[in-house]
Amino acid sequence: MFTLPLDDGDHALLRPLEPWQAPEFLAHIDRARATVDPWIPWATFSTDLASARATLQRYADRHAADTGRIFGIWLDGTLVGGVMFPRFETDSGYCEVGCWTEPAGEGRGLVTRACRVLIDWAFGERGMSRVEWWVATGNTRSIEVARRLGMTREGVLRQRYPYRGARQDSEVWSVLAEEWPPAGEGASAGGGAASGVGSTAGVQRELDRLMGVFMDAFTNTDGRQPDLDTIRDIFVPQGRIIANVGDEPVFYDLDAFIEPRQKMLTDGTLTEFTEWEVSARTEIFGSVAHRFSEYRKSGRHNGEPFEGSGHKTTQYLRTPAGWRMASLAWDDAPATAR
Repeated sequence: MFTLPLDDGDHALLRPLEPWQAPEFLAHIDRARATVDPWIPWATFSTDLASARATLQRYADRHAADTGRIFGIWLDGTLVGGVMFPRFETDSGYCEVGCWTEPAGEGRGLVTRACRVLIDWAFGERGMSRVEWWVATGNTRSIEVARRLGMTREGVLRQRYPYRGARQDSEVWSVLAEEWPPAGEGASAGGGAASGVGSTAGVQRELDRLMGVFMDAFTNTDGRQPDLDTIRDIFVPQGRIIANVGDEPVFYDLDAFIEPRQKMLTDGTLTEFTEWEVSARTEIFGSVAHRFSEYRKSGRHNGEPFEGSGHKTTQYLRTPAGWRMASLAWDDAPATAR
């Protein structure tokens, strides 16, 4: 059995899930059920040892037939989530990737990293042309992973399937082989390379995480509360944020940047807002680093839907407390009404 590390310290590991692991799998699903059950149908049916073993056996049979696979994510020796190929169609050259996690595995970027491993393998080793991501419209965490992977939202299948008396919409996201970076060039949204003195995969992942926290701080979709105070945690106290979207740049310290945006995101001015990276290039030089990102955003401003895009340039410093952002500047393309 292979085991792949998902962090520098071997605290997080990716390896296959097999029928003999059914007791551990069932204990994990019992912890995850409240958050997983609405989105992963087989969680509904893995309610005892026999049904949990049957779920894993179905994937073992798919593995043997080369039509699907399932892998677990272990954090400090405990199964906390996983990733899978629900469909793997070699004749047609496409597959589907999926994921799940219990609360103890959230907020660490483990699912995104594990999904990159699967997608790298599907494109690089198996010659797939297309990887799909099917997700219920209300599953915002899964949608955020698709965005971080650089996938494109292709459409919505309305009322595609029933769940507990109500029909659910499904969104279809995808990434194509020509859109996926070569192995070793992955960044936080499926693009870019890490290079320079002192570059390590662990540093890259930490810089990915910091950018993910920054982007996620603004999200107020589906009743989520934005948390811009987390920006103070990922910046050095003297950090600067610069808007270069008009005739002259506007410089903010952290308080001046956070306070008006927190108000807009909580007083009804800006609703259903989210932004995400679609590509990034990161360079690391010892104790400093630079990241150039392309990003997109969408939401409602005073009730009117809009979409936008732009670029960010971010500087990082390694400090005694770890890597932190030192400055970030952005330039937006004109927003468009939807």
